[in-house]
Amino acid sequence: MSDLFADISPEPIAAASLGQVYKAHLHSGELVAIKVQRPGMAPLLTLDALLFNMIGGQLKRFAKARKDLLVAVNEIVRHMFDEIDYVLEGKNAERFAILYSHGSGGEGRTSIKVPKVYWTYTRKSILALEWIDGIKLTDAERISKANLNRKKMIDEGLYCSLRQLLEDGFFHADPHPGNLVATEDGSLAYFDFGMMGDIPRHYRVGLIQMLVHYVNRDPLGLANDFHSLGFVPEGTDLHAVATALSVAFGDGRRQSNDFQGVMNHLYDVMYDFNFSLPPDYALVIRALGSLEGTAKALDPDFKVIESAYPFVIGRLLADPSPDMRKILRELLIRDDGSIRWNRLERLEMGIAIMIAAISQQSSEESSKKPGDENTASSSDWRSFDMHSVVSATEDLFHFILSRKGWRVRVFLIQDIVKASDAFLQETTFPGIFEEEGNTGELNPERSRMIRRLINGVQSFRQAISLAPNAWTAMLIRVALKPESQRFILDVFLALGNYSHDKVPETCWICMSKYLNYLDKQWR
Repeated sequence: MSDLFADISPEPIAAASLGQVYKAHLHSGELVAIKVQRPGMAPLLTLDALLFNMIGGQLKRFAKARKDLLVAVNEIVRHMFDEIDYVLEGKNAERFAILYSHGSGGEGRTSIKVPKVYWTYTRKSILALEWIDGIKLTDAERISKANLNRKKMIDEGLYCSLRQLLEDGFFHADPHPGNLVATEDGSLAYFDFGMMGDIPRHYRVGLIQMLVHYVNRDPLGLANDFHSLGFVPEGTDLHAVATALSVAFGDGRRQSNDFQGVMNHLYDVMYDFNFSLPPDYALVIRALGSLEGTAKALDPDFKVIESAYPFVIGRLLADPSPDMRKILRELLIRDDGSIRWNRLERLEMGIAIMIAAISQQSSEESSKKPGDENTASSSDWRSFDMHSVVSATEDLFHFILSRKGWRVRVFLIQDIVKASDAFLQETTFPGIFEEEGNTGELNPERSRMIRRLINGVQSFRQAISLAPNAWTAMLIRVALKPESQRFILDVFLALGNYSHDKVPETCWICMSKYLNYLDKQWR
């Protein structure tokens, strides 16, 4: 032993069911963690695997258990043997570090840390890793004493986890508080890479679809997602699934954005309709549950779905692939061509949150003192790029102006006329010159329409301020298209036919109030 290490702890400093960890110094002076597998694990797991298969087979034969039970059992067995292969775990750690650790903190600082693997000392049952000191996320007292930014750590962990699940597909399937620690500089260090998942792109896209449909309370959309991903058997009545989901989730006031709450609602529906989850998705559920539990150690009010939605919107806007653009169109446009204005409003809110985060990040970085690590700004919207919003908006315009978008144009003209009608009301348009900004009494529908119009204009102005050149170039390109000019002409003709008798009267009232407003200003 002395040939390998300068010293090693006589007793393990941590222990688990499969192995135990010792602290050691290499002869080069480096501090390492030596993970040693318990003796005889392979034969024991082989016996467990045989027992699992025997029990699963008997349940399937005599208790009419689900047909995918043995598939699930075999997947459990596979992961059991993966966890005792420390060479594989070392490779997983290095792959994870390459994807998510290097330079993620900005300015050369790494906000996600992964211990270095020392391959010279690593074997199938022994793993030598860099020693990383840290504070358990459940140790609130030490985190407070270290003056660590809890929100920033949650943002870093969430951002990293969502990148794993939605961008790259290679993810840590067990990010519980025992496998994550906070370092003194506020970084998060991951450990234990024995249980990892790797989901293909179509499953990642499906996960984004499900999150979008859930947050937007679209049970039929969710049912279609489950079907397209192969979760429900062929021939299942998707409308019945949608009805069951509606009952399970209740109205909007009962809808939970807490992951465990969501799963509690889903379990009965999954059982009733004989859902069959692919093994990788079972790991995704485990990972999301562990992630939320870990984040709750820092913030008891954390809700993973609610927190993930702006990131999902960012992915929809940033990814120009056809499947992502299709999800974005389905998010905003109904099958009959009408616009889902409430969802567009939610999308605007998501973009506004990202814009605010970018502004805050710029403000914090400009005021950050040299060497002050803890004032590093939140990184949750690092990947957000306003040029992506411009590109997505242009694609949406192209679809609306295309032959496929003729129904959308019809509904859009109708909505523009309705908005114009609400705006030209005597209680609305002339009221902009009132001292108190009074817009008069409107019925709820008109009030919502005016509010959406105002919020939309404000969001658009904010977006343009972040990338004025990109927005200007895009709007010019769209405006020069013959289809755009025909559509604008159709809009003006519709407005002229509908509002010709209202505009003169409203203009005179507006002019009168404007003159009155100027008179008060001059006095």
